[in-house]
Amino acid sequence: MTKKPTAKDAILNYGLRCRCPQCGKGRLFDGFLNLARRCEVCDLDFSFADPADGPAFFIMIIMGIPAAAFAVWVELTWEPALWVHMLTSLPFLLLICIPPIRPAKGMLVASQYFHKAEEGRFVVQKRTTTDSRSQTGRPESTS
Repeated sequence: MTKKPTAKDAILNYGLRCRCPQCGKGRLFDGFLNLARRCEVCDLDFSFADPADGPAFFIMIIMGIPAAAFAVWVELTWEPALWVHMLTSLPFLLLICIPPIRPAKGMLVASQYFHKAEEGRFVVQKRTTTDSRSQTGRPESTS
C-alpha cells in the first residue's frame, strides 16, 4: 500500500524536480515554463494550478539583492564603464534569476495541489425578513 506524500514531500521533492504532485512521476511542464495539460502517468488535470507571476516575483525579490550587491561592489571597487557592467552584472543577474524560476513554479503548483488552493470567491449572504433594519438600511427606532 502506497501512502500519500506529506506536504514536505509533495512540495519539496515533487516541486523541485518538476514532477506531478499526485504521483511524482509525470512531467509537470511542456516547455520551460508552460504547464502540461495533464499528467501522462496518473492523468491528473493541471487546470487547478495557477501560480501566475508568483515564482518570478519571489525570485526577483530574493535574488535581486545579491545581484544589486554585486553590481554595487563592481562599481565601487573598479568604477568601470557601463559596458563592463553589461558584461559582468547583467549575466550574473540572468544566471541567478532564470534557472530557479522553473523549480519555484513547480513548488507553487505542488503547494496548490497539496493545500487544495482555489480561486477566491465572495460569499453573499441573503438578507432575511427578520432583519432589524428598515428598507433604508438603518436600524429601526423603537420609540
